[in-house]
Amino acid sequence: MRAVRDGRSGRALKAKEEALNLPGVWSAYGALLQHLRKRAGLSQQQLGDAIGYSLEQVASVEQGRRPAKAAFTVAAERVLQAGGVLEVLQDEVDRAKLPRFFRNVALLETEALSRFSYDPLLVPGLLQTEAYAQALLEAHFPPLDEEIIEQRVAARLARQALLVRKNPPMVFVFIVEEGALRRVVGSKAVMREQLESLLTCSRLRNVELQVMPTARGAHSGLNGPMVLLESMDRRRHVYVEAQDVVTVRSDAEEVSEFWLRYGMLRTQALNTEESSRLIERMAGEL
Repeated sequence: MRAVRDGRSGRALKAKEEALNLPGVWSAYGALLQHLRKRAGLSQQQLGDAIGYSLEQVASVEQGRRPAKAAFTVAAERVLQAGGVLEVLQDEVDRAKLPRFFRNVALLETEALSRFSYDPLLVPGLLQTEAYAQALLEAHFPPLDEEIIEQRVAARLARQALLVRKNPPMVFVFIVEEGALRRVVGSKAVMREQLESLLTCSRLRNVELQVMPTARGAHSGLNGPMVLLESMDRRRHVYVEAQDVVTVRSDAEEVSEFWLRYGMLRTQALNTEESSRLIERMAGEL
């Protein structure tokens, strides 16, 4: 029993230490916000009143304990006449909301021209609705703190700006297993909304969505999920993720095998038109 208690205490202490180890960019943003506020001759309460946030929220952002949301930044820029210096940090602030294991991958994504993925278990994060992402994170074990869930949902939704990036545009191909789309996450209503959102995203000119039918049987994708990225300087990377562990590979020979494998998966999955019709039928069944 003592060993069990010691184990629990150790995990609790580790969780507390991790909670205190907040991203440096949040502190940098907070220090800059405080400087701009004092330069404008405003108290935290006055700034909060001017931008529609509470004293506690402003104080938390200045102390680096809470990340600023985009709406907070826009309002603060306007009131403090910051000239865009806070907006410059917003992408980094948002990226720091992601779990540590994923931040480097998220940075690779922002520098990519194309992103091809295969997802056997879940709707990929870049296509998840807020309600679907919320339900997934609420099912996490050990349970996540409510504030952590809120931050990760916000960060996941912020990543989706890549889908409509203009300069330069990014090409996406998503192959998703039929079983992942039939798994009811959250509720039938949540899943219906998610399927309808997939159809909307699939109509974007730079997005292709293919469903791998369960009837296909065995194929090489069953070895696990994968994401293939090609950067603006034409370098190729592949990353695989399982149970919050990410592995990134850039060796040309190794990455080439993944691209060949992915090419085969594209020929085995339903084409985009067939995939859309199947998703429409699944949504109608809910």
